[in-house]
Amino acid sequence: MPWPSETNRDTEVFGLIDKERERQTTGLQLIASENFTSPDVMEATGSVLTNKYAEGYPQKRYYGGNAVVDEIEALAIERVKKLFGADHANVQPHSGASANMAVYLGLIKPGDTVLGLSLDHGGHLTHGSPVNASGILYNFQSFRVGATDERLDFDQIRDLAIKHKPKLIVAGTTSYPRRLEPQPFRAIADEVGALMMFDIAHIAGLVAGGAHPNPVPYADVVTFTTHKTLRGPRGGCILTTAAHAAAIDKAVFPGSQGGPLEHAVAAKAVAFHEAMQPSFKEYAQQIVKNAAALAEALSKQGFRLVSGGTDTHMMVVDLQPFDAELTGKESQLVLDEAGITLNKNNIPNDPRSPFVTSGVRIGTPSVTTQGMKEPEMALIAEYIATTLRNRNNPAVVAEVRAKVAALCAKFPVYPKRA
Repeated sequence: MPWPSETNRDTEVFGLIDKERERQTTGLQLIASENFTSPDVMEATGSVLTNKYAEGYPQKRYYGGNAVVDEIEALAIERVKKLFGADHANVQPHSGASANMAVYLGLIKPGDTVLGLSLDHGGHLTHGSPVNASGILYNFQSFRVGATDERLDFDQIRDLAIKHKPKLIVAGTTSYPRRLEPQPFRAIADEVGALMMFDIAHIAGLVAGGAHPNPVPYADVVTFTTHKTLRGPRGGCILTTAAHAAAIDKAVFPGSQGGPLEHAVAAKAVAFHEAMQPSFKEYAQQIVKNAAALAEALSKQGFRLVSGGTDTHMMVVDLQPFDAELTGKESQLVLDEAGITLNKNNIPNDPRSPFVTSGVRIGTPSVTTQGMKEPEMALIAEYIATTLRNRNNPAVVAEVRAKVAALCAKFPVYPKRA
């Protein structure tokens, strides 16, 4: 039976895809967890590998016809092990969240105590939020950032670890802009006899590019997403010591997933190859430089940076000193109209709800991929401030939108279609 011909093409969906392409490439993409993948990564993601079922692992499949798929997955595994210096890797997780849940399933039991960073202080849903399976199935105890410096307090973390005696300590964040040293987490875990998991979902590309400390030599398990700063396809990955390899593999399949997405695995392999190139180190360093420049420029515009700035690819901006009435929700909406995409975000001890917030989170991976550098960060800060100061003036917002489009035209992401 043939596929529908061109005359029956789904013009509605493909028309919307074209609209999304235009939105991405004519506006500033400042969501810290997003990036522009390469054409090669997208080609692999859309390849014939999407047709293949491959339950199991290389050389241990439950279906036939996996000789080529086995080679591809083995290549992805070897590349990511080399990239991060790991003993073992599982490249099958569909996302960072599924990677984290597989670690819990493989290494601890329901009801066990785990220590992680509170969601409203920069942690992730899967680090024990009560609305997430991690918080429902496990006894998570949360640490928070300091009340004055808004940074991790390792004395507090150590005290909580001694008090609660967790089986696992989860390091890693989703909206914490500072450098995360792995050694203090390792020391605390060793003192209380806990395993240590480091979630580098946001900073994996910075680690791979040498712009952030590598936790692999210190952690029992490292999880991450392959998009964000690593600039690969949407997906997850788990790195482990040899001692935990079998337990983690079993927890991924058959414990929590069925057939892997081998087209995504191939795209991960491509991304790992790209991250091994010398140019990727320059890219990772530029992400951090751009974030620092943008944070400084925003500060000059009257915004307050949570923790005073950033060491990574992201910053969390407290809007209250800029305008006490302005919320993260309103900022996100009006900046969207100006072609500037970011997300509302709680600040530590936020007086507003997570659906409204007093802050926004901003990241530089995407604009750095476009080729923008420090001078453009000053312009972006100006565009953000102008839009928010004039949020009730559609004409000014439209003027900013035109300036944003002109800036993006100077830094094209993908070649235009004929």
